[in-house]
Amino acid sequence: MSSTVIAIPSENPGGLEAPLGAHFGHCDLYTIVAVQNGAIADVHVVPNVAHQQGGCLAPVQFLAGQGVQQLIAGGMGLRPLMGFNQMGIQVLHGGDARTVGEAVQAAIAGKLAQFQQMQTCGGCGGH
Repeated sequence: MSSTVIAIPSENPGGLEAPLGAHFGHCDLYTIVAVQNGAIADVHVVPNVAHQQGGCLAPVQFLAGQGVQQLIAGGMGLRPLMGFNQMGIQVLHGGDARTVGEAVQAAIAGKLAQFQQMQTCGGCGGH
């Protein structure tokens, strides 16, 4: 039985119907989706953490503590991408997905590419 915990930056109120947050570190919250055997098994929402509590890496550490194994993002800086890589969390680029549910289904189907360094934004602030 295979299972994966996926985090997706989301706009309020979160959940599968919520729009994707444009930038992982500046989203309102994260929708956490547990996938088992290719199907969504559980969905819950957690608030984002403030950057002041550890800079760009605070959300990385927070999500690692939530048991996240994959993150789907549309944008992020190089430092957090490297942080996720160091934590063993796979980062996927959200592609054309508009909602959390679309992004998760694309990830389950293997249609999302690995997030590359060339896709990162400069620095932590001013996105």
